[in-house]
Amino acid sequence: MRHCYRSRVEKIELLVGDIVSVRADVIVNAANESLLGGGGVDGAIHDAAGPRLLAHNRTLGGCPTGQAKITPAFDLEKAGISWVVHAVGPVWGTDPYADGTERIGYRLEDVQLAQCYQRALELAAEVGAKSIAFPAISTGAYQFPKDRAATIAFGHARFHVERRPMPERIIFVMFSEEDAVHYRKAMVPRDFVSPIQIGGIRR
Repeated sequence: MRHCYRSRVEKIELLVGDIVSVRADVIVNAANESLLGGGGVDGAIHDAAGPRLLAHNRTLGGCPTGQAKITPAFDLEKAGISWVVHAVGPVWGTDPYADGTERIGYRLEDVQLAQCYQRALELAAEVGAKSIAFPAISTGAYQFPKDRAATIAFGHARFHVERRPMPERIIFVMFSEEDAVHYRKAMVPRDFVSPIQIGGIRR
């Protein structure tokens, strides 16, 4: 792990480094719909968790975009990681009605990304996890704009920790300093007392 930036928001941290090296009860995989591995974070987690993860995921029947499934961490358990949440983020540009002028929360991809974070946090809470580590879901090959993704990710994390006891610690793990810039900006203290607006629906 190369650097650690702690926000002023208690319970939420920003790190730059390798997500499989983070000490957390749950790490989140930026998965595809097959759940059978891929490149980037997905490939790194499958490699570190070992072949039992792939064998297990073959029994799950995949996962739709915007949703998540939780599995044991298999070989990652020796590193202190108990669970992997496989969250399937959206591919940017798949909203057939978007014209590029939509505010955050008003595109199909925004809703799907928000659902990934919300579902991952719910699954972590269900297994009693005290800590969860997230990558920057959908911002690599899926081309979700990084500043927009950071705002959605941190907004949901902040809203969750303000109202739920578990997980007690949320960690955003960025691959590079370039990615971390967007999350540091999103983590500037602000008011999250009001419900987050996603597609005009009060959450």
